[in-house]
Amino acid sequence: MFDKILIANRGEIALRILRACKELGIATVAVHSTADADAMHVRLADESVCIGPPPSKDSYLNIPALLAACEITGVDAVHPGYGFLSENARFAEILADHNLHFIGPKAEHIRLMGDKIEAKKTAQRLGIPVVPGSDAAIIPDQDAMAIAKAIGFPVLVKAAAGGGGRGMKVAHTEEDLALALTTAANEARSAFGDASVYLEKYLQKPRHIEIQVLGDGRGGAIHLGERDCSLQRRHQKVWEEGPSPALDAAARARIGLAVAKAMQQLKYLGVGTVEFLYEDGEFYFIEMNTRIQVEHPVTELITGIDLVKAQLLIAAGEKLPYTQSDVQIRGHAIECRINAEDAKTFMPSPGPIRLWHAPGGPGVRVDSHIYSGYNVPPNYDSLIGKVIAHAETREAAIARMKNALAEMVVEGIKTNIALHQEIFNHAAFRSGGQDIHYLERRLGLR
Repeated sequence: MFDKILIANRGEIALRILRACKELGIATVAVHSTADADAMHVRLADESVCIGPPPSKDSYLNIPALLAACEITGVDAVHPGYGFLSENARFAEILADHNLHFIGPKAEHIRLMGDKIEAKKTAQRLGIPVVPGSDAAIIPDQDAMAIAKAIGFPVLVKAAAGGGGRGMKVAHTEEDLALALTTAANEARSAFGDASVYLEKYLQKPRHIEIQVLGDGRGGAIHLGERDCSLQRRHQKVWEEGPSPALDAAARARIGLAVAKAMQQLKYLGVGTVEFLYEDGEFYFIEMNTRIQVEHPVTELITGIDLVKAQLLIAAGEKLPYTQSDVQIRGHAIECRINAEDAKTFMPSPGPIRLWHAPGGPGVRVDSHIYSGYNVPPNYDSLIGKVIAHAETREAAIARMKNALAEMVVEGIKTNIALHQEIFNHAAFRSGGQDIHYLERRLGLR
């Protein structure tokens, strides 16, 4: 097992990793920008190192500063969390060059799955169903229209690199295609430094289903059920739950076993999430995230498996701690992302928190790094915490979540708690009938 780990992240995921390390007796080093000097994970870590000013490029994305922090503190491994450098294959290689363990997949798999076109080709090769579309990056002036006509409108133009909804545009007709291609390519160039785009069939009302996987890097791999992330705004997840109310046992077993088999063939190492669109009983691969996910607590609560601890154990060279038969889905879990933003306009709301009270009770979990007096910086993602409710049934989990959000107090800034409470009133949500466009249609946000 590792002796000391540097946590190359911030916020609630940094605190989550720190707690897992403490349970395993691993010393921790927190890194932080000047804006995060008073962060909770910095206060609780065994050591801390300031790595730069607030902009991410000068701190959490600053590889030389992170390497310097590793050297002066004598760590033997780095956990990247999610976001920032968590899916940067070059960062993993640089750490290896300095005899440091990257707690994540092999660099080759990060690079492979980071390129959406190559990831799609790999998924097809491994027997995973994919969305119909182009097999390679397209040249807008030459083959885009021919491919789009072959697929059939509407089509989705997507960035080959990156994710998070950036570099994605819909062309409903032939007349829309040129503008969609230009806009998506410009967004992709700005966000990822790569203007490459490709085309996919635009599904009208799909659900977003993702399969959690865990592999040992030697051919052993299992799946841990699915999460339904269909409640989204502008391709950003708002609410996640598991198991999906849209799947029956046969569909769940079919896609889960297909993904596990693919990860075995790939000899995947660590945790990962294979994401699908699901429509009319069919699954279509869209991407794989080679890291821990924001919504991992949903899986932890319905399986009883600590994903971060499993991630640490596997990275340290231990055997896969579970077999597929060990994975039993128990009950239902729902996660609400709590953001520092206006619930109606979605404008960010940074600033000092005057009062913070976390909800509690049976089956309620809160993952958050904030506290009374904490100042939410304007420099990063607006996520300030997650409330997760677990119960025997979906209806009971919803009831617990409603109570938890009613108890939650965050004063001094605006949050999106009211948005989650509004969702409870939607008949389609209560029946489990939402698709990925549902929330935007229902709230008039498109």
